[in-house]
Amino acid sequence: MVRAAAVRTVAGDVPAEGLGVCDAHDHLFFGSPRLPGQELRSLSAARAELVAFAAQGGAAVVQWTPYGLGRRAADLPPLSRETGVRIVAATGLHQAVHYDDATLAGLRGRLADVFVAELTEGIGASGVRAGLIKVAGGFHALDAHARWTMSAAAEAHRATGASIAVHLELGTGALDVLDLLCGELGVPPQRVILGHLNRSPDVTVHRQAAASGCYLAFDGPSRAHHATDWRMPDAVRALAEAGHGDRLLLGGDTTTAAARSVDGGPGMPYLLRRVRPRLAAELGEELVRRILTDNPGRALAVQWSGP
Repeated sequence: MVRAAAVRTVAGDVPAEGLGVCDAHDHLFFGSPRLPGQELRSLSAARAELVAFAAQGGAAVVQWTPYGLGRRAADLPPLSRETGVRIVAATGLHQAVHYDDATLAGLRGRLADVFVAELTEGIGASGVRAGLIKVAGGFHALDAHARWTMSAAAEAHRATGASIAVHLELGTGALDVLDLLCGELGVPPQRVILGHLNRSPDVTVHRQAAASGCYLAFDGPSRAHHATDWRMPDAVRALAEAGHGDRLLLGGDTTTAAARSVDGGPGMPYLLRRVRPRLAAELGEELVRRILTDNPGRALAVQWSGP
């Protein structure tokens, strides 16, 4: 069965033009053994963060938290209803360092099936369907785990139409990812979102990636350990001037409790409170409006196939 193109939110499918101002990469809940003591687990803090985001004009958040990292899928629809913010959940799998051996072993031979089930039937027993697939590359390379997860993501894309979002480690490996996903595995570039490009401000690589037709996400502003963030406006402007303004996305990528605005960090509101006017001064209000509204809708809206 093929449906009209729509963005799959935790409360149901919506037209691309109905998504509104969107934080295209963030986390309401997240927990990894690689980041002990920094988990995003508080339901009340997640609610408060969404309220703060909405107060700045935010209308939608895409949670890139994949399989096994504390998505709390059942809590997402009530949060969406209570705050009025649309939420898109993810299936997929992160880098191997975020999982124990038993978890990864239990997914061997069935990873694509898990992705498809979470996109079409629901995450676990929650009945909440994911709206995109999130996978990850390595630092300037793709190891066997990345190739396994991206191959499964491509298979799930072919079965459902879902877009694939890719964590680029420190912003590197964009062209290798495109060679694999779009070259070897045949995923249309317009169904691929490359994340964290602000962390490696290589304008030439950015332009080469954008020329493929994929989406480029600049996410996670104002991280103390990302010395390249101050160059993000220049990188975005260079892409826009090269004619790629319709391929750009913006996100907050809040991954720790301390980074939430309600706990004293920049959090989700920072994207609209500070990043939006900063980019508007460089690019103009209209282009920034399209980057925050039109582009996420087009990047995520697909003609869903399957059950």
